[in-house]
Amino acid sequence: MPRIHVIIPAYNEEKSIKQVIAAIPQELVTEIIVVNNNSTDQTAQVAQTAGATVLFAAEAGYGNACLTGIAYCLNKPAPEKPQIIVFVDGDFSDYPNEMPLLVQPILENRADLVIGSRALGNREKGAMLPQQIFGNWLATTLLKLFYNANFTDLGPFRAIRTETLVQLNMQDRTYGWTVEMQLKSAKQKIRYTEVPVTYRKRIGFSKISGTLKGTVLAGYKIITTIFRYL
Repeated sequence: MPRIHVIIPAYNEEKSIKQVIAAIPQELVTEIIVVNNNSTDQTAQVAQTAGATVLFAAEAGYGNACLTGIAYCLNKPAPEKPQIIVFVDGDFSDYPNEMPLLVQPILENRADLVIGSRALGNREKGAMLPQQIFGNWLATTLLKLFYNANFTDLGPFRAIRTETLVQLNMQDRTYGWTVEMQLKSAKQKIRYTEVPVTYRKRIGFSKISGTLKGTVLAGYKIITTIFRYL
């Protein structure tokens, strides 16, 4: 079994982070890394008590938290470096117990990147707001149009081979992170696939889709990222 690390970017998720960590199949992963993205609550303490490695990312931004986690993984000695990295959100909207579905195509050497698609899976009513559903549709339509990429979702729950992640040279520090990974995979002809995943209403309040400002900024960043790499 290859070494699998899980990276969880987390900003003020003290109410949910324990459940996320507990739901991760422990027999599958070698380390769970929670990147505390400048939280003002007890996220770090709860995560540490739950058994996760906690890193601190002072600069706000989803992508920045992910990059902090990646740098930690890549700085490990070769025998401890993960071969697969899984990303999952800290709000318990994803089902971490479905992680075997995401890593299976990589283990079977059928893909190097696997996106957990909420569009293909079962979504609890109200789990995604109308603006999220529309934004995903628009982004994936543009990815198909400009990059000939066949995605149905920009879902945060995803698995990727570590060497592939290095090859992608990820740069985005905010909302463009997920779409950057997908468009670069299409451009570089990386093998990718999607698997249906289950999605529920998150615990707590969304800092992005829960506010008009967050929705507009995220949408703007995603669209401009798609055009920047053309």
